[in-house]
Amino acid sequence: MDRLIVGTSGSPGSLQALRYGENLARAHQAVLIPVIAWELPGGDRSHRVGPSHELGKACQELASRQLRDALIAVWGEVPDDPLVQPRAERGPAGWVLVNLACRPDDVLVVGAGRRGRLGRLVFSKVGRYCVAHAQCPVMAVPPPALAREFGHGRLARVFWRRSLTPERVLGDQGRPAA
Repeated sequence: MDRLIVGTSGSPGSLQALRYGENLARAHQAVLIPVIAWELPGGDRSHRVGPSHELGKACQELASRQLRDALIAVWGEVPDDPLVQPRAERGPAGWVLVNLACRPDDVLVVGAGRRGRLGRLVFSKVGRYCVAHAQCPVMAVPPPALAREFGHGRLARVFWRRSLTPERVLGDQGRPAA
C-alpha cells in the first residue's frame, strides 16, 4: 500500500473514515490523501451556458475550506506532514475518488453511510459508486457510534446533512471559536 485516498466531506461518517485512514496510513507508512470533491452549482451544464471563472474559484475555495475544517475537526490542526496531501478536486465525488485511486497499490477509504433501508437508498451513493467502479481495494468505514445512535431520532436528517467545523464543535460546547 503506497497511498490511502480518503473521501472527506465533513460529515460524521467521513470524519470517521479519515480517522481510520490516518491509522492505516501510519501503520503502513503510506501517503494519506484526504479528498473533497466539488462541483459548480447546476453542474457543468451551467458552466457551458455561461462560464464564470469567479464562480469556479469561489466553489474551489469553499471546498478547500471545508476540507481544512474536516482536518481540524479530526486532528485539531491541518497537519504539516509531507505524508498528508489534502486535495480539493472538481467533479462528482465518486468519480473523483475512483479516478484519483488509480494505482495498483492504492487503497480507497470511504464512509459507509447510514444503515437501514432508507439509508442504503439515499445516503451511500458515493460508497456504492466507489465499490462498483474502483480498480483498487475499497474500505467502507461504518459511521461512529454516536452517529448511529443519533441517526434514529427526530434530528437525524439535520445531523447527517450538517458538516462539522471547528466553530460548530466549539459552539455546541458553549465555547467561542478561536
